[in-house]
Amino acid sequence: MHIATVVFTTFALVFAAELPDKTAIASLILGTRYRPLWVYSGVAAAFAVHVVLAIVAGSLLGMLPHRALQAIVATLFALGALMLLRGRREEESVEDIETEPRFWRVAGTGFMVILVAEFGDLTQIVTANLAAHYRSPVAVGAGALAGLLCVAGLVVSGGRALMRVLPVTWITRAAALAMLILAGFSLASAIAG
Repeated sequence: MHIATVVFTTFALVFAAELPDKTAIASLILGTRYRPLWVYSGVAAAFAVHVVLAIVAGSLLGMLPHRALQAIVATLFALGALMLLRGRREEESVEDIETEPRFWRVAGTGFMVILVAEFGDLTQIVTANLAAHYRSPVAVGAGALAGLLCVAGLVVSGGRALMRVLPVTWITRAAALAMLILAGFSLASAIAG
């Protein structure tokens, strides 16, 4: 398969998988509280680390049977939805934005939140699976990182504008619902084989 096709296919799959993801919501929330460019710096660094880990793990993941992989993905989606629903009960407004944070603190917070939240995440599994399938780690890594960075850029930069229209609670509930739906599809795929 042509390298450009692998990059584009990986980009499209990772971008679509990341949009309803808990890390996108976390990035959005951080983008409402701090300077978006500072948040994006930390988030981008964490995504780069995860893409490298996913590429390295790709050959191991490729050995899992389809049903086991889908069961793992379903479980992760369900846990992500539960974490979203339990994580934030109170609403925050744009006026609650911290006024004097430092770059390293904000970027470090973004890095750590995404680093922890992305472990075992669907996009990491998708990236590892594509690396195993295509046997083109650089092309898959480039596509996956581009997809993750595009979603992060959209949600971090659009976070403040979105907060003026929708409360965080609604955004979080919508993301949790999307994860539960995806968990159902993954579980059905695991059962059907």
